[in-house]
Amino acid sequence: MLIIIHSETNKSNIQQNLGRPEYSYYFVLKEFRPVLERIGQVIEVSHPDELVDRLYFDCQSRGEACVYLSFSPPHRTPTHYACPTIPVFAWEFSTIPTESWQGEPRHDWRVVLAASGRAITHSTFTVNAVRAVMGEDYPICAIPAPVWDRFAARGEHLSKSPVVEAVQLNLRGLLIDSRTTDLRAYGPAELREGIPLSFSGPPQDCTLQLDGVVYTSVFNPYDGRKNWQDMISAFCTTFRDTADATLVLKLTHHDIANALNDMLHHLYKNQAYQCRIVLIHGYLADPDYERLVEATSYVVNSSYGEGQCLPLMEFMSCGKPAIAPLNTAMADYIDSDCAFIVDFTEELTAWPHDPRAAYRTLRYMTDWDSLCAAYRASYAVAKNDVERYAAMSARAVRNLERFCSQASTEQRLRAFFEQHLEPAKTLTVQASTA
Repeated sequence: MLIIIHSETNKSNIQQNLGRPEYSYYFVLKEFRPVLERIGQVIEVSHPDELVDRLYFDCQSRGEACVYLSFSPPHRTPTHYACPTIPVFAWEFSTIPTESWQGEPRHDWRVVLAASGRAITHSTFTVNAVRAVMGEDYPICAIPAPVWDRFAARGEHLSKSPVVEAVQLNLRGLLIDSRTTDLRAYGPAELREGIPLSFSGPPQDCTLQLDGVVYTSVFNPYDGRKNWQDMISAFCTTFRDTADATLVLKLTHHDIANALNDMLHHLYKNQAYQCRIVLIHGYLADPDYERLVEATSYVVNSSYGEGQCLPLMEFMSCGKPAIAPLNTAMADYIDSDCAFIVDFTEELTAWPHDPRAAYRTLRYMTDWDSLCAAYRASYAVAKNDVERYAAMSARAVRNLERFCSQASTEQRLRAFFEQHLEPAKTLTVQASTA
């Protein structure tokens, strides 16, 4: 069997695409590839229009099965190939797009899903959203990126202590520490003092030492789902008088200056606090990323919804309990035995790629008071209940093994291919326009 794979972001353009829409699909593709190689021969293509059908017809000539996996959202997945095409996508809103705009029928995902006849996504939540539109018998399977094996192996030899004692990281990039940064340059214009930091210089070698109870989150600050504003304000409020509580924000984006200015303004306006907030932007080599994981007491997510959330999965696979809401993809692996659950409410919003910004779906708003309560409760456990922390850590590893191990991914992929790679049924749908 030949498995053709493609993501618009690849190793040649990942640096300039980091943080842009759909960039994370490349990381998902990379995680899937070793498992796909157990099932068949894998070829990654950069120009699918030139190669997919050529490879498919070559396979047909010798009686070999062939499938094309498009690691892209449906509206960026081609529908004109002779080769069986399966979109592999993430989604975190209550409804999938069922309207088209700008003359592109594929914006109505029903068109693509009908043409492909099958799909792979990463959560039960998204499976249900698709079947609500396409029908209960639509062939779609929840298969998350298989990150567990790699990170659980790292976690086996890392300290699982809830209170960190002097872990040092080396970073090439930018390091901003609330305890050493003059935030007066980021206040209101009439109160502003000093000179803002310059983010235009070359990357610098930096050293970061962490201790105490450390909370970590990894995200793209321009991603409107991530809700880092509440994460910061709730942390500063909860730990206003707690000197050994640290929030580390590892930021992923190719151009960070505007986001950093905005984040520093939030650090300014949440003053005064004794807790520590650290912003990291830059490259962490694997050993230093491991040290960041080791130095983390809890991994934090305060988003409005997740298609799967690779950083949360990675840290939990290493045995780090979470602070997170129980919704969207996270509902597949979060529970109260491995995380401090943050409440949420539903809010109307638009599909993120809809230029009309028309309210057609729901997102899940973090309850700020509940986030503060989760911070308080988690800190108390870290300081006073080592046994409960150890139990939560072990539960996180078990949950993620069940959810995203290579073994479970291989089993699900084989079953899906065997069941759904016969010629696709002809499905038709009337695309609406707006």
